Amino acid sequence: MNIAVNTRILLKNKLEGIGWFTYETLKRIVINHPEHKFFFIFDRPFNKEFIFSDNVQPIVIGPPARHPVLFYYWFEKSVSQILTQINADIFISPDGYLSLDTDVQSISVMHDISFMHNPKDFPFGVRNYYQYFFPRFAKKATRIVTVSDFSKQDIASQFNIDTEDIDVVFNGSNEIFKPTSAEEQKETKKKYTEGDDFFIFVGALSPRKNVANLLSAFQIFKTRTKSNLKLVIVGEKMFKTKKIKSAFNRMNSKNDVIFTGRLSPKKLKNLYGAALALTFVPYFEGFGIPIIEAMNCETAVITSNVTSMPEVAGDAALFVDPYSVNSIADAMIKIYENKEFRIELIEKGKAQRQKFSWDKTADKFWNSIEKVLNE
Repeated sequence: MNIAVNTRILLKNKLEGIGWFTYETLKRIVINHPEHKFFFIFDRPFNKEFIFSDNVQPIVIGPPARHPVLFYYWFEKSVSQILTQINADIFISPDGYLSLDTDVQSISVMHDISFMHNPKDFPFGVRNYYQYFFPRFAKKATRIVTVSDFSKQDIASQFNIDTEDIDVVFNGSNEIFKPTSAEEQKETKKKYTEGDDFFIFVGALSPRKNVANLLSAFQIFKTRTKSNLKLVIVGEKMFKTKKIKSAFNRMNSKNDVIFTGRLSPKKLKNLYGAALALTFVPYFEGFGIPIIEAMNCETAVITSNVTSMPEVAGDAALFVDPYSVNSIADAMIKIYENKEFRIELIEKGKAQRQKFSWDKTADKFWNSIEKVLNE
């Protein structure tokens, strides 16, 4: 079979959640299925590290699709043409976008549809594109794959799709995320926080990640505890960060907040392992990979009590109301003051994390692909 895949999101040193899903699943799938030929479709020159096996043929077609107008042209014109040229049996899109102008059977991976619930969190052109095209992509798809039961029900409800046509394929966690030694933790603290304990947030700096409320909660925590504890924020600016800047500027404890930008998995692993807890409190999430990464590093987790996060964290996290700054601050204080409770969460996390791995993700993703190939 000729299997075409949208791989435009595979960008060296720039992988976020969807990028890691794409990387980790495709790497396993193409190696495990040498009987098929895979065409990886890029919108710009690619890095050879993403060509995982001899049965992968990379194709570069323009223009680079990084703007709604170019999204349209790339998927409706360039992708449609190349699918015909390579005689594709199936088109797989790990970032959800499809070509409406093709008869090729298609799988759309829709990680979440937050743009339907919080449209103002997105730039004007992007949200209009998403709200117009993604309902059509959902109708066009032969099957839809998503990453949580929450997102499955949300997609079915918002786009009027039969749940039988949607497969849940949980995310996994990079194998590098493991507990660190006491010496490694000491060195990490020395490097990033002058030796002090710290909370960690991981994620792109965009509105739904709720970093503004996290900063405000951390200020309350600092005021109430008088501790030297710091907050490390790992992730790059995405869009609409005005509220984050405003919350930061209101803080009296600015010097106790460290913005690292994007980090390599190795450096991130060391930070997770040395952190007092992960403070991951978005108000909308399709899955929340940092929750599993932290559990794999045996770090306690504070997360939100909404959307997919209770499903992913199970009983192994301290849940907060992401809209309540005091709720987040209270959780930070509880984690800081109650070591036994923190250890209890870590132990529960050891059990919860067993449900998630990229091997399981790739196997379930392939099962969805086979359903289409066998139709």
